[in-house]
Amino acid sequence: MKIRTLLVLAGILVSDVSAQTPAQQAETAYAQGQAAEKAGDPRAARSFYTAALKVNPAHANARYSLGQLKLNAGSIAAKGREAKFGQVIVPVFQMDGASLQEALQALSTIIEKESKNEVSPNFVIEDPQGQFTTRKITLNLKNLPARGVMKYLTDQVSAKIRYDEHAVVLIPR
Repeated sequence: MKIRTLLVLAGILVSDVSAQTPAQQAETAYAQGQAAEKAGDPRAARSFYTAALKVNPAHANARYSLGQLKLNAGSIAAKGREAKFGQVIVPVFQMDGASLQEALQALSTIIEKESKNEVSPNFVIEDPQGQFTTRKITLNLKNLPARGVMKYLTDQVSAKIRYDEHAVVLIPR
């Protein structure tokens, strides 16, 4: 899906670029990089910033943003993961006395199905003292975003949630 989106954006860029000056082309590519960064896609942002610099090597904002992107790509991707995760609507989520691991496996399956495999959550439980092992989850939820379901799960087991670049991490409060 990302490749298709990038191809569409590239097609739009090429069609619009033919009528623009090199400075305008660089500015357009830079703006698209900013949009990709806000959407949580550091790879696309990098390609747009690089395109801006190819057209105008003196484009200071593109150069600066590319440098910042190297430093912050992980956190940008994490924000993108959180946003995608929050957009998936879970039609029904029912648990009765389930462990946290069972609930997360069920939620993962539902999210993958509802997002047509575009969102694959990677849940990691960091519980070195085993605080989650005795806690049970009982929920009956309907038509909530996945982020809302996670809020209910974490409340029931007294956990905090952290969205990393490659995982959704749960830790005891």
